[in-house]
Amino acid sequence: MTVTLYSAAQNSAGERVRIALNLKGVAYDYVPMATLSRAERRARNPQGLMPTLQVGDAYITQSLAALEYIAAELPGPPLLPPDPVLAAQSRSVALAVCAEMHAITVRRVRRYLADEMQQDDTAIAAWYAHWTAKTFAALELQLAPHHRPGAFAFADYPTFADIALVPQMANARRFDCALDPYPTLQQIEAACTALPAFQAAQPARQPDYSAPPG
Repeated sequence: MTVTLYSAAQNSAGERVRIALNLKGVAYDYVPMATLSRAERRARNPQGLMPTLQVGDAYITQSLAALEYIAAELPGPPLLPPDPVLAAQSRSVALAVCAEMHAITVRRVRRYLADEMQQDDTAIAAWYAHWTAKTFAALELQLAPHHRPGAFAFADYPTFADIALVPQMANARRFDCALDPYPTLQQIEAACTALPAFQAAQPARQPDYSAPPG
């Protein structure tokens, strides 16, 4: 069965799926979305968004849905804790990152703020920093009480929580958001980024990566 990921190097949602596939040790084809026509993109994802995971003839959109499929159906190490409560908590962290923070700070939202709401760069940066801080502060409170230094969020291996958190931490740095208030999140990030699966998924390691100007 052929597995193909349609995404872009600097697409954080696509990075989550790359991490999951790498952790599983699954070989996959990577197709940059920029190489497809608008019609081809819409055929794979009617929203025209990224990423899309193709498994055989089927398309799976939304990164967390792709993670659920990868965790349940593809061979390799687990991506969720065996304990149902911990698994649900890992999913809750991933949802907080993906659905509550990332969804309202992505480029298309920032572009709407600029083009339709006439917000300047300072206001948009404040918007990004506000929602990043709100979510990271809550996650720090959630994870810190039970976290062991040097460990992952919920298990002795990365789970959905870690997979969602790491790309968003990198985004926060890119937008100059302060991360010192979140030592637990930084420890989790350090544990993850020491792994080859996370390193290989980083934007700069993708064939379509383009370094930002300056």
